[in-house]
Amino acid sequence: MAATILVCDDDSAIRTVLSQALGRAGYDVRTTGTAAGLWRWVAGGDGNLVITDVVLPDESGFDLLPRIKRIRPDLPILVMSAQNTLLTAITAAERGAFEYLPKPFDLKALTNVVQRALASPGGSRRDSTLEPAEERLPLIGRSPAMQEIYRVIARLTQTDLTVMIMGESGTGKELVAKALHDYGKRRHGTFVAVNMAAIPKELVESELFGHERGAFTGATNRGIGRFEQAEGGTLFLDEIGDMPLEAQTRLLRVLQQGEYTTVGGRTPIKTDVRIIAATNRDLRQLISQGLFREDLYYRLNVVPLRLPPLRERVEDIPDLVRHFLRKAEDEGLPHKSLDNDALEMLRRHRWPGNVRELENLIRRLAVLHSGDTIPASAVAGELKEPAKAIAAEAGDEPQSLSQSVEHYLTQYFLAQGDKLPPPGVYDRIVQEVERPLISICLAATRGNQIRAAQLLGLNRNTLRKKIRDLGLEVIRGLRSE
Repeated sequence: MAATILVCDDDSAIRTVLSQALGRAGYDVRTTGTAAGLWRWVAGGDGNLVITDVVLPDESGFDLLPRIKRIRPDLPILVMSAQNTLLTAITAAERGAFEYLPKPFDLKALTNVVQRALASPGGSRRDSTLEPAEERLPLIGRSPAMQEIYRVIARLTQTDLTVMIMGESGTGKELVAKALHDYGKRRHGTFVAVNMAAIPKELVESELFGHERGAFTGATNRGIGRFEQAEGGTLFLDEIGDMPLEAQTRLLRVLQQGEYTTVGGRTPIKTDVRIIAATNRDLRQLISQGLFREDLYYRLNVVPLRLPPLRERVEDIPDLVRHFLRKAEDEGLPHKSLDNDALEMLRRHRWPGNVRELENLIRRLAVLHSGDTIPASAVAGELKEPAKAIAAEAGDEPQSLSQSVEHYLTQYFLAQGDKLPPPGVYDRIVQEVERPLISICLAATRGNQIRAAQLLGLNRNTLRKKIRDLGLEVIRGLRSE
């Protein structure tokens, strides 16, 4: 006997399309345009599966879900919605839906989900007694790529599975990790984020696991590690590929045995922490180079989650622009918008710096442009090749970093003429060259301080101090990873 599917949507065209598609797949289909109609069928014991919209004329589909699950907990429910946000996916999961389907959806994909739902015991992926999520919308975008991210996050929030987030710098890896924590069952615990690339290698183990008094020179007191700080919550290990091998061995023990020892300590300490790792590097390549443990990779890569670069989701740019302009308003700037030509120019840009690059650009435009509507010409000026734009300020347009420095020094000494150089000329030249050198490097790396430090051959913390001392954060609106 064919399974009966109950479809509830106030759009008659959608009801017709679903009825025909599911009918051709061999199911009996009954359709209604109201929550009341759907409730009568469900309460009467009809139907083997429900497909319902969220926005209905008489009641929210989200409000109806818990009532259905109370009287028929094994009835699978698929939720459709045109409100394609992370909150929609999370709420659908929390209210007991088997799956969330953003509109518009592919009919073949829908029938595949229907087959899985009917074959799944229990008909639900979640405990529907969870508290509803607070609307914070940490992730923005309605593109298919982001919808898939939302669905994965919704499935992972009520688990303690270790997650490996992969993506280029600026794609929002920490935002995803924070969403997994904030919308999960550990939301009342602490979220602790650690950037492996920002910690001196000799201090990584102490930073993560803590240390005992006298464990090393300078350890005058017991130090609390990040695992202890995150107890009962989530520990986010960003740039995991930069973790030293010795610390990798300690981390592997935590994942295998659920315990660790402090630096200088002997007593194992039990820990209850969810691990989320992230990287913008190819860990398999690091494994082949002997820089990353293969066994640790498999322990961390339980659930891989790849974040798409902005150039693969350019349809999200208008939503992101509006979001960043609202943030600028919250910071006290006047209300502004971009005209259509400006938005089209943003869609065509390659975005090597991803969402972070877009946010910095919108922040600069909001500060520097005086009009209410930001035109394409203003955007074009900001999207010029940064290194050339900075070098051009000196007159000629050098083609490389070394030529930029040489050009600057030549101009400086020519300006002295026959005059005796001022006292302390060496220190002065170093200071004056250092500023454009770091500025050009930061511009060329789109504000990526980790990459800039690598190019300059500086320690990351040294570069951060120089940026702060030179005031480049204010001038360029640049941020660290």
